[in-house]
Amino acid sequence: MGLTKKIIIALILGVAVGLGFNLFAPGAFVPLDTYVLTPLGQIFLKLITMLVVPLVFFSIVLGTAGMGDTKKLGRIGIKTVGFYLLSTVVALCIAFGVALAIQPGQEGLMGTEEANFEATEPPPVMETLLNIIPTNPIDALATGQMLQIIFFAIFVGFALAHLGEKTSGMYKLMEQGNEIMMFLVTIAMKLAPYGAFGLIASAIGKLGLDALSSMAMYMLCVVLALILHVTVVYSGVVYALGKMNPLHFFKNFAPAMTVAFSTSSSNATLPLSMKTAQEKLGVSKPVSGFVQPLGATINMDGTAIMQAVATVFIAQVFAEPLSVGALVTVVLTATLASIGTAGVPGVGMIMLAMVLQSVGLPVEGIALVLAVDRILDMLRTAVNITGDAACAVFVDQSEGEKDKVETA
Repeated sequence: MGLTKKIIIALILGVAVGLGFNLFAPGAFVPLDTYVLTPLGQIFLKLITMLVVPLVFFSIVLGTAGMGDTKKLGRIGIKTVGFYLLSTVVALCIAFGVALAIQPGQEGLMGTEEANFEATEPPPVMETLLNIIPTNPIDALATGQMLQIIFFAIFVGFALAHLGEKTSGMYKLMEQGNEIMMFLVTIAMKLAPYGAFGLIASAIGKLGLDALSSMAMYMLCVVLALILHVTVVYSGVVYALGKMNPLHFFKNFAPAMTVAFSTSSSNATLPLSMKTAQEKLGVSKPVSGFVQPLGATINMDGTAIMQAVATVFIAQVFAEPLSVGALVTVVLTATLASIGTAGVPGVGMIMLAMVLQSVGLPVEGIALVLAVDRILDMLRTAVNITGDAACAVFVDQSEGEKDKVETA
């Protein structure tokens, strides 16, 4: 049985076990979750997370060095960042269209007077941009500052490409380090079905049916917008720009999507998504090693969709009208906020607080969507990493065509 089938079966069993205990034996769920489900999920999550920083460093260095010249690096960088920013804007527009058409919020829903959420102050945009340059690369590696790691790795890769034979030994060491990381990912993925079972059973067991049913319309809007973005935008990019059959793309990338769903973390899924893109989708290692780690940090289409729908939902619940200017503000704020946001579970709530503050909506409204955020976090993470892979397919195809023209 393939890994995808095993993970899907584990997810279904996890939902059944979580719901069963929540409905029929809630008292027995707490010890089961404490001693079985949460440890199962956390062991898998920690194994994958352990590999993220060294894998990102090795792959970005090799990806940058493998491009050879600065023109190619600049070209790929512009395509990648441009794609991610544009797709985020499109995702927000789709989400607003769906939310405004369905109107998920009802004034006074769920007792807004009791809603309470403590907002975390987001850093200024300029501070975020300046913080991309690490003052201490070793500290950035130790603390997992992804944008700083990527910046430093690009510099190291550029130096390796420029120095050529002088640093062939170091380049070989980076290649060997990358191979070790990929081998360890293969080992860790053998635990993926068990980890997925533990994570989903724990989440569903805590939420139950009541919280899910009370937020059905909000969830419907988010899920519908996510589906539209994947089937229309990503399929279109893969087919028109990547010259690949979308069915082939989704079928072969499914293992990474299912792991993203169960972990709710773009960073934790990165090792598998890169491995899948390279081995199943035929994306070259230099392109995959540059595009996908960068995407795990700045490409948050799924999270942007949640923010747009949640903004409309909260505005309707608190009876606060949203002007066209407010919608434009949300688009700009959410797009900028996606840059430098960590690809870890729950970070969307901090970004949502920033978005709500930008248009004068009460941050306390976030409490209304917290109950079902774990489930939606799983879905939007799967969308986020799919966008990274679609971009990698597009960039790899365009660079392949460019190389053919230059060779001819």
